[in-house]
Amino acid sequence: MSNFNPTFWDVIIAGGGPAGFFAAIRCAELNPKLKILIIEKASQTLGKVIISGGGRCNVTHACFEPAKLISFYPRGGNELRGAFSRFQPQDTLQWFESRGVKLKVESDGRIFPVTDDSNTIANCLRESTKNAGVQVKTGINLLNVEKNNNGFNLEVRGEGKVHYLQAKKLLLATGSDSKTREIVKALGHSIEEPVPSLFTFNVKDKRIDGLAGVSVENVTLKMDTVKTQGALLITHWGLSGPAVLRCSAWGARILFDKKYHAPLIINWLGDYRFDSALEILQKNKDWKENTKKKVSTQPAFSQIPLRLWKQLTEFVGDKNWGDLSKAELQKLAQELTAGEFMIQGKGIFKEEFVTCGGVNLKEVDFKTMQSRIVENLFFAGEVLDIDGITGGFNFQSSWTTGWLAGSAIG
Repeated sequence: MSNFNPTFWDVIIAGGGPAGFFAAIRCAELNPKLKILIIEKASQTLGKVIISGGGRCNVTHACFEPAKLISFYPRGGNELRGAFSRFQPQDTLQWFESRGVKLKVESDGRIFPVTDDSNTIANCLRESTKNAGVQVKTGINLLNVEKNNNGFNLEVRGEGKVHYLQAKKLLLATGSDSKTREIVKALGHSIEEPVPSLFTFNVKDKRIDGLAGVSVENVTLKMDTVKTQGALLITHWGLSGPAVLRCSAWGARILFDKKYHAPLIINWLGDYRFDSALEILQKNKDWKENTKKKVSTQPAFSQIPLRLWKQLTEFVGDKNWGDLSKAELQKLAQELTAGEFMIQGKGIFKEEFVTCGGVNLKEVDFKTMQSRIVENLFFAGEVLDIDGITGGFNFQSSWTTGWLAGSAIG
């Protein structure tokens, strides 16, 4: 047992990621007398921080109103509203800057260290942990947890041996991990089973065939009960871009249940309704200068790129605007505002693969992040059924829940 000295700890934190480190630092700074240990199964801590944002680390997002901030979370938004009123992106900025890390806000609201190097964030967290007297052990697998009258007995494996540790309080901040889910269930909690969130759509359709790289600034998508808006990008395998990623995030469970086969309604004109689109098409037809111009070469809407317009209007044939029938105008208005495409599978989204699922949020007190079922058991980060869209929101929920758990434990 020489590897662990002592074997008894006031606080053990399972998970050396952003939530675990943030909780440990907050807890130790509030109560320096506590003996705190972080255990991490990987060979190094903060792995996700280091690879995130292409190695730049998208720390958080410049959205400083809790009521608006929660709209970026497909799951967990309601629970986070109160949490964000206590620790939100503005507090994250101040936290890092008070420790000498300068941050910058980019034009899309994402916040990065000015160094554009994720090691700046990781090193700050490691240094703060060390200065606060927190012990960190890597290469340690959590095998089992049992509750007792004094706290928790932990069975862990490290350096080829099994060790037994005791803790008065336990924080699980392991991210989406199958072993942790088993442990959580054994302690009496229920789990929302994880399914993929944030992915692109595989769509094979002659209307978008050969158009990889073409984008439309503002479309509206509808899939089942999910409706999203934003930019759309046509790819070699189908559809991507912010509107699609939002749709995949909010529709994650629906699409999982449908085995990733579902109709997708695309309004290429964003906010336009059928009637207003038809009115503009009619004016285009009636406009004297247009009557002898080909429909395929003369788009009626500037927001649709010409290459896409040609393929969406292919059913018209080689006709001039002046020769379009009323039925053809109506069909074109329908195609532009409610074209139906079939999702035939999911792609992945770069390295930022996110899952939804985790500890049932109803079983956690979001003032303290303590379990409502097991006393002195706490949760933070992606072990919870919380997920945000890309842009720094997943890190922010980790900072917030870690800070709240650390505050309550400390």
